[in-house]
Amino acid sequence: MEIPVIDFNKLDDSEKRSETMALLHEACEKWGFFMIENHGIDTELTEKVKLLMNLHYEGNMKNSFYESETAKSLEKNGYIKEKDWESTFFVWHRPNSNINELTSLSEDLRKTMDEYIEELIKLAETLSKLMCENLGIQKNHIMEAFSGSKGPSVGTKVAIYPQCPRPKLIRGLREHTDAGGIILLLQDDKIPGLEFYRDGKWVKIPPSTNNRIFVNTGDQIEILSNGVYKSALHRVMAMKDGNRLSIATFYNPSGDAVISPASKLLLPNHIRFQDYLNLYSKTKFGDKGLRFQTLKETANGH
Repeated sequence: MEIPVIDFNKLDDSEKRSETMALLHEACEKWGFFMIENHGIDTELTEKVKLLMNLHYEGNMKNSFYESETAKSLEKNGYIKEKDWESTFFVWHRPNSNINELTSLSEDLRKTMDEYIEELIKLAETLSKLMCENLGIQKNHIMEAFSGSKGPSVGTKVAIYPQCPRPKLIRGLREHTDAGGIILLLQDDKIPGLEFYRDGKWVKIPPSTNNRIFVNTGDQIEILSNGVYKSALHRVMAMKDGNRLSIATFYNPSGDAVISPASKLLLPNHIRFQDYLNLYSKTKFGDKGLRFQTLKETANGH
């Protein structure tokens, strides 16, 4: 099962743009996840972020993880349902950053992370506009819906899924969908483990090579799109060989943002049944979608 790959270079090619937009729409509608390449974020920057994060884990997180209750629980023989085999920390970026409060992070890592996140936010905003274009709604709709009183909320979960001596006894991360909006994942280029559920099967997501960024949509995109786009169930498997790095940045609504389906995507509402029957009698053998569109326009005063 080949995961959709969106080549951003093709969006600038008038002949290839429509095909690429159709691929993006299908990925959001039928998959809930995809990869993007040629996204404009410098390879040296993404590689530096990954290198510094791995160094931080080795120097500040590894020993404490293997001494934790989670690690010790593997000494028992039963499957562990309530814990995840991961070592993590979270960084807030917007509306307010807390990265300088995380004093265990080196100054180089904090500066590099800030630089990376600025580029990633631009990418998330571009993606949101492309999604809106495909949905047929105003291009800034997602950005404005997510803004609330303080602007969209942006944060990053950094996770290492350490080498696990008994991977059959525990998940790296249990099955879930993401609560928020657009999730952009910079992940390991060697160690697998991420899996997404599609069409009754778990799809193994390969490590990210060639500076690709993995993207999935969260619950709020499914709500805003009135179910057209999906948030997909996913998990991380514990692995016996090597540590898997995951840097997942969440472009989410503000805490006070009220998310609801975009009005243009709603079926006709507040229509009297008699009015529907009047139109139906004239269009019974025509296209249902066109009939619904006429009723939407009627409801909106057009």
